[in-house]
Amino acid sequence: MTDLELVDLARLRSDVDVAAKEYAAAAPFPHLVVDDVLRPEAFGAVVRDFPGIDDEFWKGYLHVNETKYCNVHPDTWADSLREVARELTSSDFVTYLEELTGIQGLIPDWSMDGGGLHQTLRGGHLNIHADFTTHHVHENWARRVNILLYLNDEWHDEWGGQLELWDKDMKACHDRVTPRGNRMLVFTTSFDSFHGHPDGLTCPLGEARRSMALYYFTEEQAPVRRATNYRARPEEGTGRRAAIAADRVLLDVYDRLKRRLGITDEAAHRVLHRLNRLRGRDR
Repeated sequence: MTDLELVDLARLRSDVDVAAKEYAAAAPFPHLVVDDVLRPEAFGAVVRDFPGIDDEFWKGYLHVNETKYCNVHPDTWADSLREVARELTSSDFVTYLEELTGIQGLIPDWSMDGGGLHQTLRGGHLNIHADFTTHHVHENWARRVNILLYLNDEWHDEWGGQLELWDKDMKACHDRVTPRGNRMLVFTTSFDSFHGHPDGLTCPLGEARRSMALYYFTEEQAPVRRATNYRARPEEGTGRRAAIAADRVLLDVYDRLKRRLGITDEAAHRVLHRLNRLRGRDR
């Protein structure tokens, strides 16, 4: 195994046996937080080159359960970002993930089905959820591992945005991960790996919660399809619970239509963007 140029893989692998035990024992589901993943010069480059808030290639996921923007097209990214993504989907890094998670046969997804670059602006949120379970094109691919690499030069606790990790019964939050720059969260995706940052960000205008999300799959004979499963927290009222549930049903319908009819996310984003502007919530 060769070392990578941008990702400090040698350091990550130096204690992978210990990290794997910590990962497996973590509550409420297997996960690990790793700091200083990229070498300093690589991290500086991706912070510098991360697309601006008004970049033309951002597409909005703007509905009850989330208000964030994504870019799932690496060919539009700066070289520094694309090269980091290449290393994080390389065979060497995938082998490290297999050692860490204990899940063999991981398949990286360069098509960025739901992944890619993400940004959330002031007031934006992502309700607690468990992720969709199968790839939208390769439907025999079961989603198994997520990595979230945070790409903010600075992030203050008072801005919010801590990723909450909830138990399978949605009774308690067991961990909160601050989106500190050059921090990577790795976690196993399952039917009940509930996570999100549901409270609106309070960062200054012009700032954003920035990350790169990459997903890894295994090939299965008959994986069970389920759309993203958004859930309410215990303290949320009846009206809020009803809105979250209704939006979840609509997203499940969209997920089915997307698979059967080949509807593109771009078409959905255009509709959502228009609706969001009518509600007066455009960025």
